[in-house]
Amino acid sequence: MPPGESSRAATSDDLGRIADLAAQLVREASAIKGGTLWGIREARAEPYEQSYGSLLDREDTCILVGSIDDVVVGFGVAEIQTLRTGQALGVISDLYVEPEARAIGVGEELLVELLEFCRSFGCIGVDASALPGDRMTKNFFEGHGFTARALVMHRATEPSSTRA
Repeated sequence: MPPGESSRAATSDDLGRIADLAAQLVREASAIKGGTLWGIREARAEPYEQSYGSLLDREDTCILVGSIDDVVVGFGVAEIQTLRTGQALGVISDLYVEPEARAIGVGEELLVELLEFCRSFGCIGVDASALPGDRMTKNFFEGHGFTARALVMHRATEPSSTRA
């Protein structure tokens, strides 16, 4: 990582900034195909400081912040899920860097550390998501060895007037 850039484990002092970045992530995603539903289904619930704060002390979760010259410009979250087989799967649920700070290595450094966290649990793999209209995120993950393993198909419906 170039001088001035770093990543580290998040602390409770970072929760306000993580909340700001999470709100930016949800706003940005809402403009992308699939993003509105993602924001109300998969994204963490508000208040963000509480949602992310509840993860800080969990051993099966890693929350990182990425910074440039000590200014936090991104964050990432990985969680370990235990499969029915007893094996572990890493899930990168959040990885966001402010648009002005992209393409200089902060996101890559966060990803490398999140992957290392997952390896430390012996995960059989790591999942991460990209919205269907988000080519930059898809390319970012593919550039780091990720491939699609599932596609979620969705169809919007009209509200039914016959529901009780």
